[in-house]
Amino acid sequence: MSSGKINVSVENIFPLIKKFLYNDHEIFLRELISNATDATLKLKHLTSIGEASVEYGNPKIEVKIDKEGKKIHIIDQGLGMSAEEVEKYINQIAFSGAEEFLEKYKDSAKDSGVIGHFGLGFYSAFMVASKVELITKTYKDEPAAHWTCDGSPEFNLVPHDKTERGTEIILHIAEDSLEFLEESKIRELLTKYNKFMPIPIKFGTRKEKIEQKKGEFVDSENKDEIFTEVEVDNIINNPNPAWTKQPADLTEEDYKNFYRELYPMQFDEPLFNIHLNVDYPFNLTGILYFPKLSADIQMQKDKIQMYQNQVFVTDNVEGIVPEFLTMLKGVIDSPDIPLNVSRSGLQADSNVKKISNYITRKVADKLKALFTENREDFEKKWNDIKIVLEYGMLSEPKFYEKAGAFTLYPTTDDKYFTLEELKEATKDTQTDKDGKLVVLYASNKEAQHSYIEIAKEKGYKVILLDSPIVSHLIQKLEADNENLTFARVDADHIDKLIQKEENQISKLSEEETTSLKNILETLVPKEKYAVQMEAMDSNAAPFMITQPEFMRRMKEMSQSGGGGMFGMGNMPEMYNLVVNTNSELASSILSSNNDESKATLVKQALDLAKLSQGLLKGEELTSFVKRSFETLK
Repeated sequence: MSSGKINVSVENIFPLIKKFLYNDHEIFLRELISNATDATLKLKHLTSIGEASVEYGNPKIEVKIDKEGKKIHIIDQGLGMSAEEVEKYINQIAFSGAEEFLEKYKDSAKDSGVIGHFGLGFYSAFMVASKVELITKTYKDEPAAHWTCDGSPEFNLVPHDKTERGTEIILHIAEDSLEFLEESKIRELLTKYNKFMPIPIKFGTRKEKIEQKKGEFVDSENKDEIFTEVEVDNIINNPNPAWTKQPADLTEEDYKNFYRELYPMQFDEPLFNIHLNVDYPFNLTGILYFPKLSADIQMQKDKIQMYQNQVFVTDNVEGIVPEFLTMLKGVIDSPDIPLNVSRSGLQADSNVKKISNYITRKVADKLKALFTENREDFEKKWNDIKIVLEYGMLSEPKFYEKAGAFTLYPTTDDKYFTLEELKEATKDTQTDKDGKLVVLYASNKEAQHSYIEIAKEKGYKVILLDSPIVSHLIQKLEADNENLTFARVDADHIDKLIQKEENQISKLSEEETTSLKNILETLVPKEKYAVQMEAMDSNAAPFMITQPEFMRRMKEMSQSGGGGMFGMGNMPEMYNLVVNTNSELASSILSSNNDESKATLVKQALDLAKLSQGLLKGEELTSFVKRSFETLK
């Protein structure tokens, strides 16, 4: 028997452990089960290489709650320890590890964003316990030992009569941590941190019906006679999750089942998955799923989960997974991600950078393969995945390089083109007089319907780009593609958007055009509309409202963050009022001798133009409807 003092250089470390990450006491269970798992896996290794001449068997870890006695028991069937080893590992190594860990993090723990607290290990037990007992029997032929410590630096170490190998830790739960005696709380923690641990974890028992042996009851109508109820161990984890297996051993259904296991509350099926499996130059496994995403990125509740050797660490994977892929779901597991670091340290780590680059490359390769193998299916899924890919093209140069091969640009008629295919399909019709290829796009098929129709009548293709980051993306594409420009279909009159050599001749003389412009400028609000006189086809709309591409794009870029000119997001909306000088309406306004009828014509035409752009609202819309009904009387 021995007793003594743990060598304490931080005066009484236990209150510090108690205080450490005060809201994170729950990690004690993860740490202790991780230790039990290590002890079991080490024994497996020793028996496999013939260094331990014991039967490995089918060991499990058991967690038991004794609510009346205010105790939690954690029992494993692993290596176990001798008294000498307890002295060495618990009183010296584990303690100095905890001490070093706390020294390093005690001042910054609350705000450093430490992503994993591995390393605190055994002594995390004192976060919730006022006394800890450890009863352990080594797999070697030596007596069991019983270590006790009550949260002061004193410990007690005596022999014990335990005969089965392994370790039992008994936590005497402190008065301020009694919530951990609730079965629901422990189940929640086991599910959160230990759901995929490699050793089965038993937490209580459950009833299960099993079919009785065939015989006298085989023809019985009574189901209770065919099945009998037995009590079995309640194993709360899946020790062999899908990501630990080889892709060749998994079916599509296995991947879908694993997704349901990860996210039981998700009802949408994932679109496809990407299995990560690399062991050089770093170790990384995992499965990422593309979920259905809408254009407005919703707050994500089911995130990618990060594990280290099947132990859950965090679902805040920022810095490890490239930012644009944090919208995916799934699991990554790597022992090579340093855990005891702050976020900034994580981002500077070279291994983490390599892992992030690998994930980017793997996702790009998978998308390319899906596109090549079944383009039709890829096109069907495009609208559900495009937002991720567009973000990726903007934020990850390595992804951008590969994305040209599978990024699609759908037309308003639901035909899909890659950028190269689109250039080829439009070069003959949509190249302007200066040799620039103009890609026409709409951001809202309904709102811009009349403009789309005008473009289609000319034989032009209009693509649909409706993501919130379109203005940023087209800016990048224009910079990287010489003689290519994007123009929203309502940015100007179509003949101005794609200027050809021939010009329409105006019916009005220069003098008449100037006179008409002066009339309009007195009637149309200057602060909102710039009047622009254009000679167009006589059948084209007499008044058309457009919004200059450059101004609108800069404003959108300011509003969606990054890029754009300083403060442009707050600029008032400015529009052009394009007036067709060849329309009958232009001639009618000009020839009218009555100022009131001129004003009525302009007001009605302006309101109709606003209506076609969705700009007629509130009081203006009410008076327009009233006025329109008046004319019908």
